[in-house]
Amino acid sequence: MRLKLDENLSSRMATLLRSAGHDVATVPGQGLSSTPDTQLIEICRSEGRCLITLDRGFGNRLRFKPSDYSGIAVIRLPKQPSPGDLREAVEILIAGLEQAEIEGKLWIIQRGAIQEYQPIEPEEADE
Repeated sequence: MRLKLDENLSSRMATLLRSAGHDVATVPGQGLSSTPDTQLIEICRSEGRCLITLDRGFGNRLRFKPSDYSGIAVIRLPKQPSPGDLREAVEILIAGLEQAEIEGKLWIIQRGAIQEYQPIEPEEADE
C-alpha cells in the first residue's frame, strides 16, 4: 500500500510500516511540513497515497469525503499517551491493512480497534 505519514508521526512509525511491506513517504521527507490540510490531502490524492495522521480534522467526512481519496487513517491517542500507545496504534493499522482495503474509506484507530467509515451509496440508502 502507498502511504503518506503526516508530520505529526515519527520516523519510527515509517520504519514499522516499511517493515510490513508498505511504500511510505513522509510529509517532512518531502518538504511538505506546515502544508495546509486541503493542499496535503490533494497531494495524497495525486500520488495515490493513503494519509496516516494524528490530525483529527481529517476525520471530518464532510470536508474530506473518504471516497475521493486513497484512504485516510486518523490515529486517536489517549489524552496522556504512553510511549507504546502510538506503536500499538500503528500495529493495529498494519493488521487492518493486511485484512481490508482502506481506499475510499476513513479509518479511525483508537482503543485497540479500527472504526471504518465509508460513504453510503444512494441505492443502499433507499433499501
